[in-house]
Amino acid sequence: MRETLLGKTPVELREAALKAGLPAYAGKQLAEWMYGRRARAFGEMTNISKAGRETLAGMFDLGVVSPSACQESVDGTRKYLFPVFEGEAVEAVMIPEDDRKTICVSSQAGCRMGCKFCMTGRQGFHGNLSAAMILSQLISIDESGDLTNAVFMGMGEPLDNFDNVTRAIEVLTADWGFGWSPKRITLSTIGVLPNLRKYLDSTRCHVAVSLHNPFPEERAQLMPVQKAWALEDVISLLREYDFTGQRRVSFEYIMFSGLNDTKRHADALIRLLKGLECRVNLIRFHKIPDAPYETSPRLVMESFRDRLSDHGVTCTIRASRGEDIMAACGMLAGERKKRDK
Repeated sequence: MRETLLGKTPVELREAALKAGLPAYAGKQLAEWMYGRRARAFGEMTNISKAGRETLAGMFDLGVVSPSACQESVDGTRKYLFPVFEGEAVEAVMIPEDDRKTICVSSQAGCRMGCKFCMTGRQGFHGNLSAAMILSQLISIDESGDLTNAVFMGMGEPLDNFDNVTRAIEVLTADWGFGWSPKRITLSTIGVLPNLRKYLDSTRCHVAVSLHNPFPEERAQLMPVQKAWALEDVISLLREYDFTGQRRVSFEYIMFSGLNDTKRHADALIRLLKGLECRVNLIRFHKIPDAPYETSPRLVMESFRDRLSDHGVTCTIRASRGEDIMAACGMLAGERKKRDK
């Protein structure tokens, strides 16, 4: 199997160039083509000799994989399917909004966290994506050159694949990489405590925590991770960091009718987050097959939002996007896998 170049640093690319018999400065050229110009093939790298390109192609795999399928919503959202490993696939979603184009990337094939409401979690865990597999999602879509933001909110738990996710973030934010500001990147986690601290210490990117219920025993019914890393401990850790400046912390709160949308839940959430500079995003539950949950009615969500806002907690209702193209993470990948059996 050929070594993959996508995801490597300039120092590592210099070593690859030397291994291919090219001058050391070819490593810098490779970085510029791969990250600055989003090259999808060695043949595009015209300032490297033809013989050099052929040698590179024979020795290395660039690592850019084209999507195998794409669905477009009536609202302009596009969901791409990428093959990974043997018989597995992951999704990336491009969300256009005003002058922004945000990509939601996957970090794992499946997930081992087992959240009861998550389609990805139902598929089991099939492996961590490499940094190349993550970056390929940004490079190989049609909107690659127009992307303004990236969110690690697709399939998988990003902090369960810490090394590859942070390597991808390094490429995205480095001057020799995409050159993005950390403010353009958000990582969503259910609260993998050891790696959450490492993430907050090593990056300046935003963090979004999947909360979904302020009561520990009720949250544990939805999210088994509560038993390993308690929400109270996650909040306690977050209070150690400054979110009053460039970096933000937000909380994702999927609204389930009758389960977590009452005044009791709102008041407990207010108490839990008191004094923490943050935002709560209320999210409609996107129905998945055979799930017993229903989304809260709009009026209930608005009442919940208003109660939090009235008590000093910034709260918004996130607009639903792409529901007509199986918007829940894992839906397209799950359907494709069924057909391939």
